[in-house]
Amino acid sequence: MTDTHAVTQKLRPHAEDAFAGELKALAAADDRPRPERWRLSPWAVATYLLGGELPDGTVITPKYVGPRRIVEVAVTTLATDRALLLLGVPGTAKTWVSEHLAAAVSGDSTLLVQGTAGTAEEAMRYGWNYAQLLAHGPSRDALVPSPVMRAMSEGMTARVEELTRVPADVQDTLITVLSEKTLPIPELGEEVQAVRGFNLIATANDRDRGVNELSSALRRRFNTVVLPLPEMAEAEVEIVARRVDQLGRSLDLPSVPDGIEEIRRVVTVFRELRSGMTSDGRTKLKSPSGTLSTAEAISVITGGLALAAHFGDGVLRAGDVAAGIQGAVVRDPSADQTVWQEYLEAVVRERDGWKDFYRACREVSA
Repeated sequence: MTDTHAVTQKLRPHAEDAFAGELKALAAADDRPRPERWRLSPWAVATYLLGGELPDGTVITPKYVGPRRIVEVAVTTLATDRALLLLGVPGTAKTWVSEHLAAAVSGDSTLLVQGTAGTAEEAMRYGWNYAQLLAHGPSRDALVPSPVMRAMSEGMTARVEELTRVPADVQDTLITVLSEKTLPIPELGEEVQAVRGFNLIATANDRDRGVNELSSALRRRFNTVVLPLPEMAEAEVEIVARRVDQLGRSLDLPSVPDGIEEIRRVVTVFRELRSGMTSDGRTKLKSPSGTLSTAEAISVITGGLALAAHFGDGVLRAGDVAAGIQGAVVRDPSADQTVWQEYLEAVVRERDGWKDFYRACREVSA
């Protein structure tokens, strides 16, 4: 089996594997200065995320659709000794951007700490191989480095996802790492000093304030970049269509162009309920308790394509997405069900060309 075939068989290849051809082409065409141990220059990293065409005709597909300046600030931050915090509501591609930044800068996006309420200090610092520890005592051989420690030693980019979900005392283990660029190992009387090229990208959901809010000391160690929801509807449609197409190819689902109108309708519903106003600005709406993010729209469309492929004729239709939309909107049945029913009757029912969508949603609701 070839390496290429092995990559295509993976359900979710790492960014550096899925886009290896683009990264290789960028590296070959990149004649700009590169920071120490970076695989690409800051200009090339930004091009990798935002897309473009190289002099040899190679097309770099956009990984992020949004303001260019946001990406430029994020990349520039990583070129300094200041860590990067990507902040935003759920579904604003924080994890996606974090992964692709690490892949472009270091060629490795896998030095990852996934933040949860149960994340222990060892995940940020180091742990121990207890068999070695009991047999020989504390030693370098018994030490198990965390992804952050490995990144410091090798001059790579580490990632911490959902930092605000990590307990506050564990969060603060990063203060010395980010301010002094060292990680003490008191059991051995040693320390690990970060080599040039090391940096850290963290993500946080700004709706999680109050869960484990960052201390002011830790927040000062980060440069914060806020990733907004797509400003224009067509931009969000483009994001959903592109990501669904990528997921669909890995799952052998129908192509996106067959369902672009349904994608546009799902995005419209999400944007209107999210903002509390119809797209024409004429009708105020109640908003449900959920976020109705771009990521959730991608999930609804992907599920609809699977229904169309396995239980329909392969063409995405209103009936394929109706259940997914209701599931995304009605998170709290006691409150959200009323919001959804009012939206169906006041907006969807009266909208030209949406009769099939209204019938499908009513059927699911019944």
